Amino acid sequence: MHIRETLAHVFETQLARSLLALAVLVGMATAGYMLIEGWSLLDAAYMTVVTFTTVGYEEVHPLSSTGRVFTMFLMVAGVGVMLYILTSVMHLIVAQEVLRNLVRRRRMRARMAKLNGHFIVCGFGRVGKAVALTLQEQSAELIVIDKDPDALAEAGERGMLWVHGDSAQDDNLLAAHIKDARGLVAATGDDSQNVYVSLTARGLNPELYIVARASRPDAEEKLRRAGADAVVLPHVIGGKEMALSALSPRQE
Repeated sequence: MHIRETLAHVFETQLARSLLALAVLVGMATAGYMLIEGWSLLDAAYMTVVTFTTVGYEEVHPLSSTGRVFTMFLMVAGVGVMLYILTSVMHLIVAQEVLRNLVRRRRMRARMAKLNGHFIVCGFGRVGKAVALTLQEQSAELIVIDKDPDALAEAGERGMLWVHGDSAQDDNLLAAHIKDARGLVAATGDDSQNVYVSLTARGLNPELYIVARASRPDAEEKLRRAGADAVVLPHVIGGKEMALSALSPRQE
């Protein structure tokens, strides 16, 4: 929180200084027209605003040579100050978003550190999402690991904890506190990836219960050798469910 407050203060100070510089420049420009051209306060202020905003205009009164030089200076200075203010505002907006993400991740890491006996879902595609939602419905704590930021954004919107990265990498599994986990589901759509996930997870936590998804029947043996305790072929289970529903139709 200290970093957040410090950075926010820096950018807010920068913006305040920019606005102060603009106010001072407007005041000096207005006074300049009054002194150089002898205009009224209203005419001088109007000419200053029109000059700074660089809109098309007609001179309030004919300008002297000195007045024209003064106006050219104001145009350059005004554009510079406006660009500086715009840059300050953009920096502030970006900084606030970065800080929000930083705080969100810190809070998420703090929540992860308190977990024990949770589940890790590797892959948040169609199957992984269904697994995660079912675990969530059963009030089970879980952490999602995926490389797709959009998938993780959806997981976050559903109140799930997540780790961004390759689920077969030690660092990402450790970030998900695999040593304290109860089980892991390797639910990516790539059998080879699920083999690597199972192998890595088993090495990090020999007691972990691992369920792996397989797209092909011949991948089952490889997944079990890699450390998976159970292998599920979604298309086989889905096909059986459809066949059973066809054989025993239920009246709605």
